[in-house]
Amino acid sequence: MNIWRSLKGLPHDVWVLAIATLINRAGTMVLPFLVLYLTRELGFSAPRAGLALAVYGAGAIIAAPIAGRLTDRIGPLPIMRASLVLSGILLLVMPLVRSFPAVLAVTLVWSIVSELFRPANLVIIADIVPADKLKPAYALSRLAINLGMSIGPAAAGFIAEESFTWIFIGDAVTTLAAAAVLIVTPFTASHRIAHPHAEPERQSILDTLVLDDRRMVLFLSAIFLMGVVFFQIEGPLPLFLVQDLALSPAFYGGLFTLNTVMIVFMEVPLNAATAHWPHRRALAIGAFLFAVGSGAFGFAAGPVLVIIAMMVWTFGEMLLFPQAAAYVAEIAPPSRRGQYMGAYSLAFSLSFAVAPWAGTSAYARFGALSLWLGVFAVGVVSALMMIQVRAEPRAEPALSS
Repeated sequence: MNIWRSLKGLPHDVWVLAIATLINRAGTMVLPFLVLYLTRELGFSAPRAGLALAVYGAGAIIAAPIAGRLTDRIGPLPIMRASLVLSGILLLVMPLVRSFPAVLAVTLVWSIVSELFRPANLVIIADIVPADKLKPAYALSRLAINLGMSIGPAAAGFIAEESFTWIFIGDAVTTLAAAAVLIVTPFTASHRIAHPHAEPERQSILDTLVLDDRRMVLFLSAIFLMGVVFFQIEGPLPLFLVQDLALSPAFYGGLFTLNTVMIVFMEVPLNAATAHWPHRRALAIGAFLFAVGSGAFGFAAGPVLVIIAMMVWTFGEMLLFPQAAAYVAEIAPPSRRGQYMGAYSLAFSLSFAVAPWAGTSAYARFGALSLWLGVFAVGVVSALMMIQVRAEPRAEPALSS
């Protein structure tokens, strides 16, 4: 069987989304290098730089449920277009801001507008792709993400050696170019918009956050812990590589290239080979590999073990993320997909609000080995929780008891 064949049957709209995603991600420079920018260019301490990332996570927390509800109401495309345009503008403003309170304020607004994109993108794929094509569709989306990520952070590593300002400009230009693709390209598929009469007026905040679904509560708890592991790559990892191992920012950017090249060539075949696995197996193994890869950083004395650890970490990413998105799409009632995807994004946002700040603070106070062993322990707990997830679709009406 040709393991790439499943991508050929995907709708035209999915490929347009993939192109826009590729352009956007090819300019991903600011967020991976934000800690280094704040510490080396603006002279902030490591805990302060970690706090700025926590503020980004806080903005994402605000954005996720809003994006989910708006997507259910007006459809994902308007949300995605507005998110990209506003994000591009704010990226041009950010290098003009120098004081710590102003940096936090702009970072918060940038986070809110940029993180509106993620739930909407997940929803539109679930809307326009048949159920049996969801995994290939999400794999294609991740393929586009990682093709772009093989360019952006690697280029930013070299650009940052000369000028941090240019990473903001490059990120802004590609973000606005991606917005242009979504604005000028006609879409043939329609989104199933939830009308007011389709939802009971008595819907509570717990329902909005899908906490009325016990399967999602377990899954979201595990995703939160896994996110704490995942986001150390943008918090203490660059500081550890540059300060403890005396490696360059370009080496840190090169790790993203290694990660994304592996994903580009291996994720679709790997997911094809594991397509028959139950959700819980792929999710648990993926979370465990995240834990092992992160824990191995603590024993690195040079680039070789860092590279090996990153490869293990990447296998976890390739298994877990396509499976996680497909799992949420499978169990979500169609009329509440925006809410479910918003809750999924919210779990990541919560972990992003906690992980970089906690990681940089632990790194500064306890050292690298204690940090990475602690991260390993969190990852193992996440893997144990993932084993328990179940995937029976939830029948409509979504809010019935």
